[in-house]
Amino acid sequence: MPDQSLLAARGRFPPLRLLAVAGVGVAVIALAQIAPVETSVPGSILGGALMAFAALLAILSGRARPAPAAAQVLDHDGTPCLIAEADGIISYANPAALAAFGMPDNRTVSQALGDRIANPGPVLFRLQSRADSVGFAREEIVTGSGSLSINVHQTGENFVWRIDVNAAPAAGQLPSDNRILPMIMVGRSGAILSMNHAARQFVGARSKTIEMVFTDQVIVPGTVMQVATTTGDKAALIAQTDAGAGRRAIYLLPPPAVQGETASADGWPVFQNMPIPMIKISPQGQVMGFNARASALIGVALVNDANIADLMEGLGRAISDWLDDTLAGRLAQKSEFLRLTRRDRETFVQVTLNRIEEDGAPALVAVLHDATELKTLEAQFVQSQKMQAIGQLAGGVAHDFNNLLTAISGHCDLLLLRHDPGDANYDDLIQINQNANRAASLVGQLLAFSRKQTLRPETLDMRDTLADLTHLLNRLVGEKVTLTLRHDPVLRPIRADKRQLEQVLMNLVVNARDAMPSGGEVRIVTEAVTLDSPLTRDRVTVPSGDYITIRVEDDGVGIPGDRLQKVFEPFVTSKRTGEGTGLGLSTAYGIVKQTGGYIFVDSEVDVGTSFILYFPVYAQPLHDAAQPKAMEPAKADGTPHDGGVILLVEDEAPVRAFASRALRLRGYTVLEAENAEAALNTLEDRQLKIDCFVTDVVMPGMDGPSWVREALKDRPDVRVVFVSGYAEDSLGEAQKKIPNSVFLPKPFSLNDLTETVNKQLH
Repeated sequence: MPDQSLLAARGRFPPLRLLAVAGVGVAVIALAQIAPVETSVPGSILGGALMAFAALLAILSGRARPAPAAAQVLDHDGTPCLIAEADGIISYANPAALAAFGMPDNRTVSQALGDRIANPGPVLFRLQSRADSVGFAREEIVTGSGSLSINVHQTGENFVWRIDVNAAPAAGQLPSDNRILPMIMVGRSGAILSMNHAARQFVGARSKTIEMVFTDQVIVPGTVMQVATTTGDKAALIAQTDAGAGRRAIYLLPPPAVQGETASADGWPVFQNMPIPMIKISPQGQVMGFNARASALIGVALVNDANIADLMEGLGRAISDWLDDTLAGRLAQKSEFLRLTRRDRETFVQVTLNRIEEDGAPALVAVLHDATELKTLEAQFVQSQKMQAIGQLAGGVAHDFNNLLTAISGHCDLLLLRHDPGDANYDDLIQINQNANRAASLVGQLLAFSRKQTLRPETLDMRDTLADLTHLLNRLVGEKVTLTLRHDPVLRPIRADKRQLEQVLMNLVVNARDAMPSGGEVRIVTEAVTLDSPLTRDRVTVPSGDYITIRVEDDGVGIPGDRLQKVFEPFVTSKRTGEGTGLGLSTAYGIVKQTGGYIFVDSEVDVGTSFILYFPVYAQPLHDAAQPKAMEPAKADGTPHDGGVILLVEDEAPVRAFASRALRLRGYTVLEAENAEAALNTLEDRQLKIDCFVTDVVMPGMDGPSWVREALKDRPDVRVVFVSGYAEDSLGEAQKKIPNSVFLPKPFSLNDLTETVNKQLH
């Protein structure tokens, strides 16, 4: 022990502080002397009191150099106690610490624990950082001879360490009987935190990093790997389990017997205690044995003599062929991802097969790893890639298709202007017009689930919206099904596109109707909800705040659990061929998400299904209330508008022809250009007065926003109308930088075009 007079000389207390400390010290010493004999005071309380007293000494002194009174208190603690500076140098050790670790001069805490923990530096740094942040830290560390319970208190500029070398295993740690297996505890960075006695004997020495044990190898659990030892490489079957806090426990198991060898008699009983799911399988696929972890993973279906093909699926070929190839050594890759057949939840496992021989007969050992989280992440990634690909395809199809629809419906509008309802051709023109609108709606569905359609949000009261929609919904559900609406008495407005929201509700009601072929009741319930804390479900977190919920419920056949997670994917449907496209729910999902809302589904087979939509309450900005009333819609009855000069730029000739005729019919003078370069050439005439540019966004060569920005340099007061078969977000920030511009999506009707231009000019 360091010279106590020297320690006292380094840090003396002022008299009043020393008197206070001595008084506390006497009380704790008395407790220390009484407690071991006859007392009900637990040892943990005594240890805590001693730690508190040590901390008090440090705080009062401003140092961690204990005075004689402190030394007397710590001397009576049977647990090793150390006081060290921030750099780890020990300034005091009690007798228990001297007996356990020894105390040469200038020794550090890391050096003191070096004989008990392999590479203790990262562990001590983590504990000291935590104690420096919150004042205290504690951690249990499993070693070959038992467990270490390390407690550290931050006291001023120093740290008080208390190391219990006889602590019981921490909660969640492996029991002592598992230590017969070589085990290496590895930290997040690959540093070896501890090796039990069996692991040290197997390797022949303590190693500091996992790379020293597995030289130039990537650790693959469930496979046989070569372990670098002091006597040369040795084969071991690798098992791995999560130990928490970024740590992992790696076990070195006896490797399966190769052909011509026989497994030891005690080999399989060792596996029974393994924390890794393992199954022994016969060449015919029958289960010959399994451990407790495998039973917990697979469920009650895992019993002796069960066939492995009945427990898991998804290999893509017969599992018996996989087993035969493994037994014959024809597989280079022995690991496969399979789906368990258990019905209560969807579980994926990574299965690695190893060939063994028992009494001369071949068999297989399957090492399982729960891969559900991995497969879930993979499914999410694939789904996002699929949605992105479909979205890009839908955008391209929509652009070309919307150009065609604009020409079809536009010229149909021109024909309707020349035919009265009594004309023989009038009904045919109406049919053309209606089917063009249906085609436009289908394109809108393609864009909806990829969240690329153009929304026209407005402030909505759900009571009014559903009241307007009730008549149509009653016609949709038919005579066998009853539609019931129930509203919360206090509903605040939301912000959404009314037409798109109505489409969502119609899709949900139609699905509810189809789920009840014998009749029933569809309930639509609105409610005001306040989330005080974020709501997390289905891998989505709904932020806290005020929401309006819309619940659509039915008492129908329900959705099976294996389909429930996929109901919002495009082209997934439970209906028979010809009864549905599989776009309804994916469209609803895209509209709700693009609106800023959330949609969830709950269902039980033969009980019913409930869809619930969350929309954030719209808090109307103050400046909205001060806005003047909008102008009355301009003439939509065919009456000519006030004149103006329009420069129309459109690369599609049929669309350009229709738009030009439509604008001229309304009294405008129209100059046409087939591309941006032609438009800029027209504008070179300085005497030409232009009131409005009507231009396509995407064209060969220079696009719409680019040529408009160039033209506005000399004509800054000209109004702009952008038209496009793509969604409005194809403009992005480009339109925001162009003043006095609006967007008109294709396909547009004659009135849509002329009214948009008229509003821009007036």
